[in-house]
Amino acid sequence: MEEMKKEEVKKLMEIEGQVRGVVLKTDAEYVLAEKGKEGLKKVEEELGRLGHPLNYQEIKSMDFYPVGLRILSLMTIKETFNFDDEKIKEMGLVATKKSLIIKLFVRYFLSVERVFFKEAPRIWQKHWTKGTLIPVDLNEEKRYGLLRLKDFDLHPLYCSVYLCGYFSGILQMLIKSHKITCRETKCPFKGDKYHEYLLKWE
Repeated sequence: MEEMKKEEVKKLMEIEGQVRGVVLKTDAEYVLAEKGKEGLKKVEEELGRLGHPLNYQEIKSMDFYPVGLRILSLMTIKETFNFDDEKIKEMGLVATKKSLIIKLFVRYFLSVERVFFKEAPRIWQKHWTKGTLIPVDLNEEKRYGLLRLKDFDLHPLYCSVYLCGYFSGILQMLIKSHKITCRETKCPFKGDKYHEYLLKWE
């Protein structure tokens, strides 16, 4: 079992692409709020045991880090505390409240249409060197939006769970509603060519 896990970690760290350190820091902030300093220490110790020691406090928000490390951080947190999918979605949602980049975009572009079609892809590019976020459809009258994410095959935990919380969090900041749902309707891990997310709100 241990060897299988190490092999999975090896594959994760071989994935091409980078992510801003702020994404990793939001993981740490969530753990600190939920489990305190001892909880964060447990995560760091487990990452070290897996061969990728990480001191979250030393991470620089605007520096780039391997995308594999981002997934490894999330998986380690999930396993350390036995988080279910709802907690992982919550992590994604809370992360949007911590990102200065997202706060700036939302503050200056209050139009849902403007953020959805123009700024959302730019927000993605500010955080990631991998993947392309494509706005497909937005209907404010019927209260739904459809997003497509291409060339981003990292891990089902991230694409199917965490990102639903993440996209919901950005939309929540725009429409000031907590009654938002997100469902991944297409996924490369299920044989599709890209990810697709259907967002609805009340």
